[in-house]
Amino acid sequence: MNTQHLAFGHFEFIAENGCLFRDNRPVAIGARGASLLAALLSAQGGVVSKSALMDAVWPGLAVEESNLSVQIAALRKLLGPASDGSEWIVTVPRVGYRFSGPVESRTDAAESGWHAQTGSMPAIAVLPFENLGGDAERQYLADGITDDLIMSLVRFRWFRVASRGASFTRKDGSRDPQSIARELGVDFLVDGAIRYTRDQIRISVHLADAVKGATVWSEHYDLQVAEVFAVQDAIAERIAAAVEPELLLRHGLQMAPHTGNITAWNLVRQGTFNFHKVTQPTHLVARRFFREAAELDPMLPEAQIWRARVNAGLIGYGWTDNPAADGKEGLDAALRAIYLDARNPYSHYALAIVSAYTGRADQAILAAERSIELGSSFALGYLVFGMARLFLGDAAGARQPLARGLELNPHDPQNGVWFSLLMLALFFSGNVEGALETGRTALKARPDWPALLRIQACCHMAAGHREQARRFAAVASDLSESAGDALGPFRDGNKEWATRLNELLREAEF
Repeated sequence: MNTQHLAFGHFEFIAENGCLFRDNRPVAIGARGASLLAALLSAQGGVVSKSALMDAVWPGLAVEESNLSVQIAALRKLLGPASDGSEWIVTVPRVGYRFSGPVESRTDAAESGWHAQTGSMPAIAVLPFENLGGDAERQYLADGITDDLIMSLVRFRWFRVASRGASFTRKDGSRDPQSIARELGVDFLVDGAIRYTRDQIRISVHLADAVKGATVWSEHYDLQVAEVFAVQDAIAERIAAAVEPELLLRHGLQMAPHTGNITAWNLVRQGTFNFHKVTQPTHLVARRFFREAAELDPMLPEAQIWRARVNAGLIGYGWTDNPAADGKEGLDAALRAIYLDARNPYSHYALAIVSAYTGRADQAILAAERSIELGSSFALGYLVFGMARLFLGDAAGARQPLARGLELNPHDPQNGVWFSLLMLALFFSGNVEGALETGRTALKARPDWPALLRIQACCHMAAGHREQARRFAAVASDLSESAGDALGPFRDGNKEWATRLNELLREAEF
């Protein structure tokens, strides 16, 4: 399918992926700016009302009109004047705005140059690196390198990166490139292996065009363990360069450098290995690793990102005796991470998730929006944005970002929480059948998550399916709960909804 390009003056815009170019060079336009420009251009010179523009830029959200004025001013500044000195965007008093000037529409079939290929944004997945040494105690190192590559590649905004959860579903499965690519919906695959001997490590990396079944680039590195942190960024840059070398040369994004403290880096890797097990003991162990890394190297952003995330998890799952202290630690760590690495979407996600669990849902929304602006395929950004909207009582506004996040990240170890939130958003926005269907999908992934079973029971009860409701309620009561359901802020901020759920569950249990 050909992609439509809209050309005006020295600019060319691809509405499908929000890419803007000036004289064949990419222009940094934020997600809101791209949505605003797309709405104005699609009107073909007609007037677009303020309400229509606000719906396009902030779908499902209630925002002040002044926000639109700010975005219009920023877009005008970005575009500059037309060749005759006039403004590209004209204000129509008391009505809205219109785009002024001729706009030429064409498809990419007639294009030449690298940007003709960006109509469909390429997608990449990093498969879990193999631990060839077989030493189980070193598995965290292979997983850590995989995590680092995913986090690094997210920063290159000209291709989409599959989430960690999606990638790690292939850890023990088939390695057939074409079947994996079809399952994950990607064009390129990165895989690799590590072999660890004493203080030496060999990292082998392979980038393949999964559609064509061809190797794009491969390399191996023999190095001291202390050099691993430096090689990770180099690998990410080489992969990005192989996907689109011309774009990297013209518009490469600066990567935040590691600080050189391999001991701290190693502590973070061991911490993340424990964090992803999602139990109270492993979360507490992970936090000890992250704290030690942060103390050892205060300039390492990853230590702060993970310290924030683990404290949010301890609060959310009810695994803490002092949520106020853990919340403060998490917030301090997240803000420190942003100071150290403001271009990293994970830094802003860390602030968003801690904010969501410390009664700061408005701040969580702003941080989540920033994480998405920095990485348009960043699943966690969409998920925490939807979470915050739901915590504030906006069920309708939570549906789309939660669904998008789960689409991008269908296999995360913590998806029991995200599916629960989506079910609640659907239920309380009037789509009971949609909530039930989501519950069926969710329970395939997490049949042991009691919160999902209880919400499913409530939905069946509301739909008049008494027997099904009783069955789900009974199964939920039989499961032992080692964690809270992470829905505390939802109940605290939406008392009437919480009461409704309790009433339905009591009916289902009798």
